[in-house]
Amino acid sequence: MDDVTARFVDEHQHRRLERRFGSQVTDWLAELPAVVDKLADEWGLTVEGPAPYRRTSVVLYVHRVDDGEGVLKISPDSGLAVSEAGLLQMWGGSRRIPEVWAVDPEHGAILMERVEGETLVAKGVVPPMESIGGLIAELHGVEVTPAQRMELRPLTARVQFVFDHWARERLEGPAADVVPASLMHRGSARARDLAHGEVDIVPLHGDLHPGNVIDGGPRGLVALDPRACLGDGAADAVDWPVWKAGDVAEVERRVDVLSRVMAVDGDRMMEWVRSFAPCMAVAKANRGQAGSAEFELFLDLCEVAV
Repeated sequence: MDDVTARFVDEHQHRRLERRFGSQVTDWLAELPAVVDKLADEWGLTVEGPAPYRRTSVVLYVHRVDDGEGVLKISPDSGLAVSEAGLLQMWGGSRRIPEVWAVDPEHGAILMERVEGETLVAKGVVPPMESIGGLIAELHGVEVTPAQRMELRPLTARVQFVFDHWARERLEGPAADVVPASLMHRGSARARDLAHGEVDIVPLHGDLHPGNVIDGGPRGLVALDPRACLGDGAADAVDWPVWKAGDVAEVERRVDVLSRVMAVDGDRMMEWVRSFAPCMAVAKANRGQAGSAEFELFLDLCEVAV
């Protein structure tokens, strides 16, 4: 990787992109500086530098000529970028999603507003579940046209993708020694059953974890990087009952608050949490945290689901 490309992507991000898209991403990265220059010229941008890593795109902080602060996202998968832009625009009226300013389908590029603030995972402080529930409820309450609804993947497809991903991660990392395959199989089967339900079907963000939510200050919580699908509203809350939770009782208390604010069934939400607990255990184990309290909590939740 030459010095020009390294202005935008370091070796760690290169590996992340290569893991997601394959070795051909190296050729794509070699052309990236020229693409950035072209987009900056067309859209009147001054490029400041790289923003925090994303798995499926290179993200740069930019200024527009009118002094608006923005974010430029460029993905090796142009279809993924175009789809994401459409989803962001679908939620645009809620102000709970960054506003899209421009899209370049040819280069897989999106120009959007920059929401000032840190992600919740960067802040490291668990917000009130009432706030999280309010965010999710507003996203679910957006008006979706029949045409937009037809474009949303079913939740079953998202569930399959997530469990396939974490099954591979388990096999390739330390988790293989501490997270039994049987837990993954049971969690996957239960999640598939839940995803086939026909209750509380709404447009889902699909990837609403603490790293994808910004504390926007007076604007409130703002969600990033949707992987939208159509399905059971309770599924969108799955990360929040367990993040930095101390025990199963605390998880249950959070589920109670979230389910009331979101107006969904709490028992069903808890089943979603238990179903995804093996994936969360794999993530912890592969980060060298197999002995942590959160890892043990995920295993406890898996056992409850057995």
